[in-house]
Amino acid sequence: MDRLTIGAFARACGLTPKALRIYDELGLLRPAEVDPLSGYRFYAPEQLERARLVAHLRRIGLPLARIQQVCELTPVQAAAELGAYWDGVLADTAARQDLVTLLLGHLTGSTRMTTTLRLRYAARTDRGLVRAHNEDTAYADGSLLAVADGFGGPQAAGAAVEALKRFPSRHLEPEPTAAGPGELLNALAEAVRAGVDAAPGEAGTTLTALLLAGSRLALVHIGDSRAYLLRDGELFQITHDHTLVQAMVDEGRIAAAEAASHPQRAMLLRALTGPAGEARPDVSLHSARLGDRYLLCSDGLSTVVAQDRLHTALSTIADPDQAVQQLITLANRAGGPDNIACAVADVVAA
Repeated sequence: MDRLTIGAFARACGLTPKALRIYDELGLLRPAEVDPLSGYRFYAPEQLERARLVAHLRRIGLPLARIQQVCELTPVQAAAELGAYWDGVLADTAARQDLVTLLLGHLTGSTRMTTTLRLRYAARTDRGLVRAHNEDTAYADGSLLAVADGFGGPQAAGAAVEALKRFPSRHLEPEPTAAGPGELLNALAEAVRAGVDAAPGEAGTTLTALLLAGSRLALVHIGDSRAYLLRDGELFQITHDHTLVQAMVDEGRIAAAEAASHPQRAMLLRALTGPAGEARPDVSLHSARLGDRYLLCSDGLSTVVAQDRLHTALSTIADPDQAVQQLITLANRAGGPDNIACAVADVVAA
């Protein structure tokens, strides 16, 4: 069968010769033949389909390691993997769009409050059915929602939440006196880190929290506790787990479907700890909308209750306190292997 030179193959598949050389070195797209004297690469026409797939995946920004994995999957599996990747891209883009909108409003002076908002809330923890002690913390009030999953004792979890409860009120006013969104986020991150400095060296915690500041929700997150948003009938995870398994998924080393049963799924890459810890939490700003519902939870809920069951409970139970109780019940019915922290809040008019 006729072979294509690297130049002809590049033109046919939409990749550059330089990219083809790199993909050869990585083992992603090997040439069908290499001239032993000149080193020229030649490709078979039947390789065009794979090369075009690689080209398309690169255009949407899929990392090379993940492209290699997708190319080895069946079409159905590849579609699922690509869908999972794109869901993450959309969630990240939406978060950044909210921040851009807020920054534009701040810079132009056009941001105005038209409706005063508050949170209608409930929060609770449960020991679960296996653990001897409860090291989780959950808290909620009209402007703060927080969950923390402690380890090495409950001190760090409680300290992190207490730091948020003492967060300066000037940052949370409808027209804050702070210099804008950037200062709010910086102050929030610093408050959280300072809050756990007094925790013993062996103690640490995850933390996921939302603070209502006018029409904005400031999100602070580190570890594998999670935040979900129920908006217009759809449930979205709006945090990214800081775990070894999630990093492996991001790098294309395992499929998203494998993460839930991976033996190292509980290994944290980032958490808040005492003086020895330097990990910084993720902070971001989101626009608060009337009718939104937020769920914050520790992994004692999210690892044993599937997202579709979370969606059903959140979308069918109107009262936040009843919703929290139902979610804890679902976790315990699934074996209750860990402590459970759960907080639900609705964005309502004040």
